[in-house]
Amino acid sequence: MEDTEKFASLQGSSRESVQQFENRKQDHIRLALDDSNEALGLGGFDRLQLRHEALPELDFAEIEIKSEALGLSVATPLMVSSMTAGHPDGVDLNRRLALACEERGWLMGVGSQRRQLTDGEAATEWQTIRRQAPRVRLLGNLGLSQLIRTPLTQVQRLVDSLEATAMIIHTNPLQECLQPEGTPQFKGGIAALTELAAHLPVPVILKETGCGFSSATLSRLNELGVAAVDVSGFGGTHWGRIEGGRSSEGSPKSLAAQAFRNWGISTVDSLAAALSASTHFEVWASGGVRSGLDVAKALAMGAQVVGLAKPILVAALAGEAELRLTMERFEFELKTAMFCTGCSTVAELSNKGIWAWVNK
Repeated sequence: MEDTEKFASLQGSSRESVQQFENRKQDHIRLALDDSNEALGLGGFDRLQLRHEALPELDFAEIEIKSEALGLSVATPLMVSSMTAGHPDGVDLNRRLALACEERGWLMGVGSQRRQLTDGEAATEWQTIRRQAPRVRLLGNLGLSQLIRTPLTQVQRLVDSLEATAMIIHTNPLQECLQPEGTPQFKGGIAALTELAAHLPVPVILKETGCGFSSATLSRLNELGVAAVDVSGFGGTHWGRIEGGRSSEGSPKSLAAQAFRNWGISTVDSLAAALSASTHFEVWASGGVRSGLDVAKALAMGAQVVGLAKPILVAALAGEAELRLTMERFEFELKTAMFCTGCSTVAELSNKGIWAWVNK
């Protein structure tokens, strides 16, 4: 039996139709733009302060934001976080994002590649984008609940379709519980992650989707072999709220979404947990990052890469010029924070111990 047939048999009757999948992804974009689905200001960045240096002994032109991630030299420590894929409206959006990321040297996480597992034609979107942006570093993406039931050869095909630099596995237990079509089957996830990290020829990144990580969970990940963990904490787009908005009004899932609207560990607290857990992997940060100053704070705490989603989505939907302006603004704000703390490199920013809690 072919791998595709094996996967289909494992999925059984729970598989969505193409139309249902596309409708869900379009709902996600629409609802992600609604400010009520954003836990803005709760990511914890306002509780951090960087130490000002009045005599930086630097020229601004000397500031260098080149960095390292996954053992590679990267032009910036910035990443466009995974957002959307697998539906017609996403094709032009992802092309726009890929071209801008290639131009500025940002990493780009792609939206879930779940549809490619059962629809061979879905990979053509990425093949087209790869031809147009041959040098962009793309990061694949698949949900943990799908990974558990997916043969390694299928995951490898997802990587190959992107010529991916790494593979993100996202873990989203709250979202899967509240999503009308959710798949909250996570038993076997640790074994599946360990197996993937051991045999996939590209690095594996584990990412939350807005609810963060505790120090206890981070400690459990040390033996899995993942190359990086994106803490993706509470403070930005909240997928529990979004799925509640997609559920029938008055249904148990819709009502439960209200109870869980503030569920999660903030991005800053998740980063602090990573520091206390003595992790053996790179720690990345996303969730409620809304300025280059937030980026600088996350890097100062120890994040290796910092991801942005909603600000980039809003800009990309406004057009290519707005997208490039927004990306340039984040870079300029990061450089300004570095200049005003006397740090000429990202490594200095991360190692100088220049951040402190305020009003905690």
